[in-house]
Amino acid sequence: MEGIFLLFTIASNLTSSIFLSFLLFLNRLLLLRRRPPSSSDASPADAALLYEGTVWHDRRRPVRHSFHYPVKYALFDLDATPCPPDGHLSPADARRFACTDGRVLLLTIPPSVGYEQNPLSLYYCYSLKGGTQHLDKCIAEVTNTPWGERVLFAFNPNSDVVAKPLHVSPFMDMLGNWIIKANAPGDNLSVCISVQHPELGNYFTATLNIKRVSSSSPQDHKMFFWLMPHKVAVWIYWHALLLWWKNVAFIQHPRYTNPSYREDACVRDHKLQCPELIARGESSHPASDPSNHSSKSNQNPEGPRNFVWRDAKWPWC
Repeated sequence: MEGIFLLFTIASNLTSSIFLSFLLFLNRLLLLRRRPPSSSDASPADAALLYEGTVWHDRRRPVRHSFHYPVKYALFDLDATPCPPDGHLSPADARRFACTDGRVLLLTIPPSVGYEQNPLSLYYCYSLKGGTQHLDKCIAEVTNTPWGERVLFAFNPNSDVVAKPLHVSPFMDMLGNWIIKANAPGDNLSVCISVQHPELGNYFTATLNIKRVSSSSPQDHKMFFWLMPHKVAVWIYWHALLLWWKNVAFIQHPRYTNPSYREDACVRDHKLQCPELIARGESSHPASDPSNHSSKSNQNPEGPRNFVWRDAKWPWC
């Protein structure tokens, strides 16, 4: 049944994207014939800094599988953006979640012609110290494909270890920990995530390396990001098919085999932050209620990490 839903979703998104692409090009042609584009034609992405570069994936076990693909990202200053992108935290919410008091930047792939595909968006949360701002925390916003589930969590950008809280691939189980680090945005921007597994070791690494491009080079940012989410989705599905072809074990979504996988992730992450609990044999702690989105206002950098989940979208829910 899920296979039928997947085919239906792909066909529906393809149809709507073709139609909206036609309207986009038609509208652009009419505007160019009548007058140059003005500020009134701007979309939220037009207020962002533009980046482009490469995503690398390197799986070393149980089979070797590596690939890379080009990507384009937008970096928003959420406090200065007149129309922040929909579906993301406000700057005030991000500051509460990360317990910071400075500016908030959002790195994301804007939607294109009605379709959104964002495996990872990052909030860069700054703190004020001595009259200057420095990058204090990052918030990862991870979304899986095709389910559309999402998890939010804060981490130390210098380097942090996070218990895997989301089923991001049907070819990876939930036992790994994510080792994640990110640099402060500038002309160059990088993010690295490695997966440490109790049986496979450090078997997977994903890196994002992008460079800032001139904001004036694309005359229309909608054209700059045209079909970018679609291209990301194509790479995800294509390499999933290649992993299946290489006989990598297909792992069912944990909601069918372990409905408490979210609570288990909270427990494992608490142990990572407090290794002395393992020596004492303690195995649990009060976990955040995944359905209580207000928990983001209680983020305590000295206490257990809060995870905030969004459930799957129709037809996967």
